[in-house]
Amino acid sequence: MKRSRRGFTLIELLTALLILSLLALMSYRGLGAVLDGRAHAKQETEKWRRLESFFARFERDVLLASPRPVRIASGGTLPAWRAQAEVPLEPRLEFSRFGSAEGVDTARRLSYRLNEKQEIELWIWPGLDLAPKAEPARYPVLSGVSEFELQYLNADLSWLDAWPPATGNLIIPRAVRLRVVLASGEEFVRLFALT
Repeated sequence: MKRSRRGFTLIELLTALLILSLLALMSYRGLGAVLDGRAHAKQETEKWRRLESFFARFERDVLLASPRPVRIASGGTLPAWRAQAEVPLEPRLEFSRFGSAEGVDTARRLSYRLNEKQEIELWIWPGLDLAPKAEPARYPVLSGVSEFELQYLNADLSWLDAWPPATGNLIIPRAVRLRVVLASGEEFVRLFALT
């Protein structure tokens, strides 16, 4: 008895190849979506980590605010807390700060401002009183910022854009309202009670 050997026809082979090609394409697209999702999650995590780090730093600094005015080289003094509405190339907020209880830093003069690179900069002077030609060290603490606004709560519970107020006896505001808008359009507002 003769057995017939029968193989696959060309149509069957082409159908199998088409099915395998479709499976490979779907797998590739699925893997691409997983990798894109992973990259997006990593970017979002990094953004939130940077924001949280900035807000924690800002909060720690303002909570250590000192009511001590600062002597300057010309013989005058600067208020303990000085803030101005937007002035190009000048700090938005400048204040005296106590050293931390842990003893890792000393009392200093600090400033925050938004620079031309869309970064919030932290300026740190070597001490509280400003010696002649003393320049602050400048550190970017948050990048990708399109707006940086601060407001200050006075004794009458009114929000002001500049400090010290023309009237009132508070050396340091009762609270600070911080508004940050990222270049992506996301807006964040935080309140920090000081007294």
